[in-house]
Amino acid sequence: MKKIIPALLLFFLAISPALFAQQNKYTDSIEKKIQLVIRNLRSNIEVEGEPEWTLEERMKFYHVNGVSIALIRNFKMEWARGFGWADSAEQRPVTPATLFQAGSISKSLNAVGVLRLAQEGKLNLYRDINGYLKSWKFPYDSLSHGKKITIANLLSHTAGLTVHGFPGYEKGEPIPSLQQVLDGIKPANTAAVRSAFEPSLRSEYSGGGTMISQMIVQDVSNQSYADYMRDNVLQPMGMNNSSYRQPPSAENQKILATAYYDDGKEVKGKYHIYPEQAAAGFWTNPTDLAKYVIEMQLSLQGQSNKVLTAEYTRLMLTPYIDKSAALGAFIDSKGGEKYFSHNGKDEGFVARYCGSFDGGNGVIIMTNTDDFRIINEIENSVASVYRWKDYYKPFMTLKKRIIANNVLESYVGQYRITVEESGQYILRPGGLFTVSKQGLQLRARSGDGPTIDIYPDTENVFFPKTSDTDITFVKDDKGGIAKIIIHENGKYIECQKVK
Repeated sequence: MKKIIPALLLFFLAISPALFAQQNKYTDSIEKKIQLVIRNLRSNIEVEGEPEWTLEERMKFYHVNGVSIALIRNFKMEWARGFGWADSAEQRPVTPATLFQAGSISKSLNAVGVLRLAQEGKLNLYRDINGYLKSWKFPYDSLSHGKKITIANLLSHTAGLTVHGFPGYEKGEPIPSLQQVLDGIKPANTAAVRSAFEPSLRSEYSGGGTMISQMIVQDVSNQSYADYMRDNVLQPMGMNNSSYRQPPSAENQKILATAYYDDGKEVKGKYHIYPEQAAAGFWTNPTDLAKYVIEMQLSLQGQSNKVLTAEYTRLMLTPYIDKSAALGAFIDSKGGEKYFSHNGKDEGFVARYCGSFDGGNGVIIMTNTDDFRIINEIENSVASVYRWKDYYKPFMTLKKRIIANNVLESYVGQYRITVEESGQYILRPGGLFTVSKQGLQLRARSGDGPTIDIYPDTENVFFPKTSDTDITFVKDDKGGIAKIIIHENGKYIECQKVK
């Protein structure tokens, strides 16, 4: 998972693809639920009296070409459906069979594969990784303070290692070997995987650590990584359409989704190639991922052991050192229910799965865009429609307020960014922030981005529905509006009024 883009300005991006639903046949009651889900996307801020969004509206707003969803209920996949385009230029629609790059969700299935080796007695999760590495050894240095890294450290991001994520490689570029990736040697486009601090101190996300676990799988199994995962993880769970093969096989080309950036532009070559298979190289779809989620859920109940026993499944889904980072998944509690989940992001793709420990509920959402916010909104809708207790809780609910027309008029104008304190450098000094008005509705736009509605909490503090960012209008000593201050996560951006 590479760069983190704050909610601050992402809510100003807009798009307009056509929406097409691939209509699998379901019972009337299930079809009604599907329609409720796609007609009630929910943001993290609610405004009393404001309608929710449809999936089509949000796909247009975020410039999302395609979406694929699978819903799990009572330990079964209740429905799966595709929306929009797998490839808009080819007019190829998303179907439940369309394959997406899963990004860091790759790490969850990788953990299953590693744990299977431990279950078979071929690995000890708590011994020095160099005892299992044959074709490459980790070069310990003084930063590890003499402590050894274990496989459990690698899977839980507690190894104290560098390299957060991977950008992949354009088609036609030289592809590095696994050793070159680990040592940061060209043509690798990321740094060497090395110690940043001593292991078992805390959790800090490291795709680099996952790549060491890939090397261990290969060295211990004496198979290629893709073949080992196919034979020992994917096929036993019935995930027959999924693969870690990089680049993907020729016979799958017509069912691969094309990757797009958050402005709707196609990724060069249609997708990137990821030799970092365990960390980011998994091609799959929500239907296949639902099989993984359900298998984990049934295994926790002692009702299935297609790959892992109940003991090893519980081990995988138990936080290690960190309160939420388990072995290949993250654990959260909502409404008294525990969930395991993972997000994924590759160039032009984002995805997420979550599954409950009890009750057999879950959802998998995959899209061919760089913008993660639509996934949050779909998941919020699923949780509301299927009544997952306290799963969806908006940051706040704004009461409908009417601000006097003359006050709103005083806010209208252009504001130039003069102070940048967001730490993300998305809004740069010199950029323009425009405030306009339609009737009694205040609207805002950054640069040449789309215009969106903003809603009052108080007379001079406004919020967009899509984030907990607030926009405060500040008066000068004469009572006129001098500037706005945009707050987000304790930081701010100051914009002086220029027109």
